[in-house]
Amino acid sequence: MEPRFNNFAEPPGVFIREELEARGWSQRDLAFILGTTEQTVNKLIKGKSGVSAEMAKALGDAFGTSAEVWAGLQKVHELRMARDPDPDIRFRAQLQEMYPVREMIVRGWLPEDDQSLLALQMARFFEADNINDVPRVQFSGVAKRTSYDEDPPEQIAWLFRVRQIARTLDVRTYSESLLRDRLSDLRSLMIDPEDVRHVPEILASCGVRLVVVEALPGSKIDGVCTWLDDSSPVIGLSTFYDRMDNFWLVLVHEIEHVLRGDGKERGVLDEDIAAKSDASDLSEEERAAVEASLSFGFPREKIRSFYARKAPYISERDVVGFSALMEVHPAIVVGQIQFMKNDWRFLRKYLVKVRAFLMDTVLFDGWGQTTQADL
Repeated sequence: MEPRFNNFAEPPGVFIREELEARGWSQRDLAFILGTTEQTVNKLIKGKSGVSAEMAKALGDAFGTSAEVWAGLQKVHELRMARDPDPDIRFRAQLQEMYPVREMIVRGWLPEDDQSLLALQMARFFEADNINDVPRVQFSGVAKRTSYDEDPPEQIAWLFRVRQIARTLDVRTYSESLLRDRLSDLRSLMIDPEDVRHVPEILASCGVRLVVVEALPGSKIDGVCTWLDDSSPVIGLSTFYDRMDNFWLVLVHEIEHVLRGDGKERGVLDEDIAAKSDASDLSEEERAAVEASLSFGFPREKIRSFYARKAPYISERDVVGFSALMEVHPAIVVGQIQFMKNDWRFLRKYLVKVRAFLMDTVLFDGWGQTTQADL
């Protein structure tokens, strides 16, 4: 016989009393049946003690019901009696579903001292008037992305952190002609890895802000071209792959976006740029940026000719000689040959790290350091 559920908010003892009345049993009778004391039964009926898992099974046998009935009554009663949770819990959960808010707080991108203001802080971080205007994102596997609505939330948060930090930089007014003129100066830095330290100064002299921000966990972002306004371009790098060849590949890729005026509306986020070298489904802006980045150190036909003559057995001596002829560090050559050969072990010793040199002169965020930037 199932108990009569008159009020789910009542403790299970109310239903125990009903069962006793229906059977004409006393509390002493139930204590005898359960093999316990009358005091224990009295506490159950008065709600002074709860129904444990063992007692739920015992009551089920005593009244011919399932143990789940009594365990469920106890659970429902406890839930009804529990205090209502902080209403901000659901709100924070909704934000976390949209963006990696907790990681953003850990990284110092959002303040952690007053989470009651989280909605306002999020709106300011994403340059929105209110929380309802924060850009919402969806995952997409398409190769052509027309807006950041199609990019993962970790990448969108990273983009806005780049913008946030870039605003703290004071550079001259952007000049496209000056940037084109100084491409040769940038090209001359591809011989010595330590020379990457001069890149931020050269770009700043042309009105381009350069910022390095460590990627968020789960994000393989390479870089971004974004604009604070129509005359304030920003290049953001993650240095996800800390290799000299990848640094120059991504940097020149973003510079080409700047020169073309790409991303003025929402920014152009780039990931896995190296893999785009032979992609056929790229947008016009991406195709132009890929071609520029792969041809910056030397014309692509030069390395294609070299590879055709030397493959499949390309010696270290040949690579070093070709690099000297092209006046670039061997890493620049090795990086492209690795993709041609589909062999990531090929002469890896030449793929030197450059992030440490760059951090001497660039404004960066991550790797244990948080750059102060107002929301």
